[in-house]
Amino acid sequence: MSSRIPTVDALVQSRGRHLHLRWLAGRGGVDRALGNSSQTPGRALVGFLNLIHPNRLQVISQHELDYLDTLAAPARQELIRELLAAQPAAIIIAEGLTPPADLLREAEATQTPLMSSSLDSIKLIGCLRHYLGDELAEKAVLHGVFMEVNGLGVLITGASGIGKSELALELITRNHRLIADDAPEFFRVGPEVVRGRCPPLLQDFLEVRGLGLLDVRAMYGDSAIKQAKDLGLIVRLQRMAAEDLHHLDRVHGSHQEQRILDIDIPQVTIPVAPGRNLAVLVEAAARNHILRRKGYNAPQAFIERQRKLLEQTSPT
Repeated sequence: MSSRIPTVDALVQSRGRHLHLRWLAGRGGVDRALGNSSQTPGRALVGFLNLIHPNRLQVISQHELDYLDTLAAPARQELIRELLAAQPAAIIIAEGLTPPADLLREAEATQTPLMSSSLDSIKLIGCLRHYLGDELAEKAVLHGVFMEVNGLGVLITGASGIGKSELALELITRNHRLIADDAPEFFRVGPEVVRGRCPPLLQDFLEVRGLGLLDVRAMYGDSAIKQAKDLGLIVRLQRMAAEDLHHLDRVHGSHQEQRILDIDIPQVTIPVAPGRNLAVLVEAAARNHILRRKGYNAPQAFIERQRKLLEQTSPT
């Protein structure tokens, strides 16, 4: 598990265009960290101008600029120096407003990143909180193929060479979507929610033994790729001897839970054996899990039906 600390440069590279960011001054501070994992992700790190509890990302709107204009020159300079002395990661002026000349000078002198955005302040803060919430969340990289199957995030795991990528390829041809092959990255986004995505280097690619690397997007189109998905189910592929298959619970199946980032994720084990259509089995596992989340449990329904039949046929 890991939690990397994003920098101003990472923010500009990944979200600069989306946030309409434009550099004004202080480019020398591009490597300043946006926060640390011990702080509350996204919440305490972004906000409007606050000198008592300074944020790592200080957002300035028209209200703050109007307040600056009400100050006499000495008080105004003192406020700006105090703001920069707190060493914020960056200052962003929202709504495309014109930055004050004295703030520009001080930001350049202290190499404090100063940028502007055409977004309104509320939307800008919301986007920044969402970005930091993802970037500062605790992460785990797991071995497997992460797919969207019937709208459900399914992580396919198993021993190396068991056929995970071949199974993923067949699922793609059946109109399901690839999220990440080999090393999907998972991060906790809520009390009971783990979300998975693909590292940028592996985006769109699937490795299949004998075929090498395949570009799924180029072969099957944009609809075959999903950027991110909440993890709902783990499907574990396992080779089993014939005698082991006979010991499986034929009513309830093989259901367990795997703990990821302190959240218990449902897991089903599917035996791998000649003649078994794994793609159909994974689809069925996903559909069955969706039914379970809605409150329907097939084994319980069967047992209840059997109980009622016994009651009807037993002598009074």
